[in-house]
Amino acid sequence: YPSRVYPPSHAKEMIATAAATAARAVGTRTAPAVVGAVRSFWADVPMAPKDPILGISEMFLADTHPDKMNLGVGAYRDDNAKPVVLDCVREAEARIAGKSFMEYLPTNGNKEFVQHSIKLAFGEDSKDVANGTIAAIQTLSGTGSCRLMADFMHRFAPGAKVYIPVPTWSNHHQIWKDAGCEERLFRYYKPETRGLDFEGLMSDIENAEEGSFFLLHACAHNPTGVDPTPEQWRAMSAAMKKRRLFPFFDMAYQGFASGDCERDAAAIRIFVEDGHKVGCSQSFAKNMGLYGQRIGCFSIMCEDAEEAARVESQMKLLARPMYSNPPLHGAAIVATILGDPALKRQWYGEVKGMADRIIDMRKRLRAELEASGSTLSWNHVTDQIGMFCFSGMTGEQVDKLRTDHHIYMTRNGRISMAGVTSSTVARLAKAIHEVTK
Repeated sequence: YPSRVYPPSHAKEMIATAAATAARAVGTRTAPAVVGAVRSFWADVPMAPKDPILGISEMFLADTHPDKMNLGVGAYRDDNAKPVVLDCVREAEARIAGKSFMEYLPTNGNKEFVQHSIKLAFGEDSKDVANGTIAAIQTLSGTGSCRLMADFMHRFAPGAKVYIPVPTWSNHHQIWKDAGCEERLFRYYKPETRGLDFEGLMSDIENAEEGSFFLLHACAHNPTGVDPTPEQWRAMSAAMKKRRLFPFFDMAYQGFASGDCERDAAAIRIFVEDGHKVGCSQSFAKNMGLYGQRIGCFSIMCEDAEEAARVESQMKLLARPMYSNPPLHGAAIVATILGDPALKRQWYGEVKGMADRIIDMRKRLRAELEASGSTLSWNHVTDQIGMFCFSGMTGEQVDKLRTDHHIYMTRNGRISMAGVTSSTVARLAKAIHEVTK
């Protein structure tokens, strides 16, 4: 208290009392008070656990072996294992360079970007888009979209549970937990078949609490690469409608999964045709290679335009204290590409090229594994779709890949197929056979 002066004896007593009070609050033992010593406010902050993927990257960088492979990071690489910037992105950058100021975007972001995004998700001819019944704002990529959905759910559906698939992208759990939502799990992956646990999934939907939220991967499920068939999506939609469950789609790979943006949005379209008012998170990190630009869109379908205006106003209210407004440059790139027919066609071709390379690597990896003499079934390598292959390898087998073969991936056996190339696929297959035989 700068305005007061305490005698030394009084000061010593105050420090001891404060230390004892703080110790009781955090459950630690009282340390002897030291007159004049100032204890850091953050002395009791523990070290956070390392992110498993970042930890893999650190080990990979420390490895000096010339033939090391990093199959842990979820970012696309070309057939020379190099990062890629799409030609349509470079063209869009050239068109917008020097054409606008660097002012703040409004909290809801670039309006042209948002409109193009929801058309991509819900369809160019969507009546809901045309009638203005979809509330939507630009976000900080898919992570930001999911976090806004979690916060929106916590504020306007208090007490509702969120059901998250097992397994899922690890950040999903933390996003809904930090938003204060109560989490439940639903069955999704069946290790015995390396495929979908459809029976378990349907049972969990049918027994879920009415009014709950379900987090669904629209396509290219991360980490398994296992997607329901259109018929299975229809059955899921009917069951969720019967139980009054809210479907929220995380769509991080539209176009990147099959090479066809329409096909990759089929799950959302099925639910909408069935009468659901869905929520959606979109990311342009993978399908446009805009990883560092952090460009996404968060949308919720509403009953009418008036409800959509109210919902969107609350989306903005949540975003304002969180990050104020979203990035300018990446949104302008996406809006330019999706708003120009020629550039959009070019993007369709380039995203299909990325998807096709991954599909080809799946075929070649399976063929090499089968040719290696392995007696195991590797059908799942080509049955799965998208960036990741859920190999079925154990943590111990993954460890041996790292120590014996200098091949790095997450310990759940997830292979980033985007990191596999024509020159490395045979060596990868041989190493997998060695650790699994």
